[in-house]
Amino acid sequence: MPLSLVFAGSPAAAVPSLRRLAASEHSIQSVVTREDSPQGRRGILAATPVAEVADELGIDTIKANRLAGAATERIQSLAPDLGVIVAYGGLVREPLLSVPRLGWINLHFSILPRWRGAAPVQRAIIAGDELTGASVFRLVAELDAGDVYGQLTQPIGRHETAGHLLETLAEGGAELLLRVVDALDSGDARAEPQVGDITLAPKLSLEDGRIDWSASAASIDALVRGVTPEPGAFTEIDGARVKILDAGIARDAPRLEPGHLALVGKAVRVGTGTDPLELATVHPAGRKAMDAASWWRGRPVDAATVADEVAR
Repeated sequence: MPLSLVFAGSPAAAVPSLRRLAASEHSIQSVVTREDSPQGRRGILAATPVAEVADELGIDTIKANRLAGAATERIQSLAPDLGVIVAYGGLVREPLLSVPRLGWINLHFSILPRWRGAAPVQRAIIAGDELTGASVFRLVAELDAGDVYGQLTQPIGRHETAGHLLETLAEGGAELLLRVVDALDSGDARAEPQVGDITLAPKLSLEDGRIDWSASAASIDALVRGVTPEPGAFTEIDGARVKILDAGIARDAPRLEPGHLALVGKAVRVGTGTDPLELATVHPAGRKAMDAASWWRGRPVDAATVADEVAR
């Protein structure tokens, strides 16, 4: 017999799961998502990607930044068979945790218990992991610690950003999630305790994107990819912040002092603790994103050639 569901999610990464479940034989009674928030420079209020799709699908929506009070009461009144959460952005606590007959399951974008927390994809890339994946587990009070119903694994490409990897995992994870929901419906689902070393993936701050040019080229490259598109990698040149949107390691190229910039042919390079990093696309403060060579040509003749963080 198909299950009645409550789905909780907010960002674009949760949309494939919502669409997959909505197209299944199961019934989504309501979608829970975070409240509209200011977006862009003008601060215009915008609904979450999940809220927009729920509206498109004609599914009742509960907008709440905390699953408490009125939100809990509305979910209790629905008496769902199962709660499903994908990157909602808030914790499910008692008494809500025990409301669904089958409890809650969570799609998490890592191979648990590695990278428990809010930024598993970003942290995996920054750490230089070669493999990641997704896990569907039983939600418990402790953060991302419940028994696992199913997992998938996926290699991390050498040039892959967090944004691209998350898109891929969101699609594969949606299929995994539906298989687990079907198994819970048929009574065939089996959950196993998490095995392995626990690592944590706290939310990234803007400062986490600051580049330390004395680090190795490989670690800087991993940082740039891991914080792209958010919160973004940056450095400060002549007192102005410059975001690094795309870069690569200039292997076997002549070394530069850490933080020193140079135009080599048509390539803009920055010295690191090892090989130089070649800048492809940058976003100077107050301007549009542009290719690095155009940015370099537009700088004043006496502009700094050393990143401020290193120069100090």
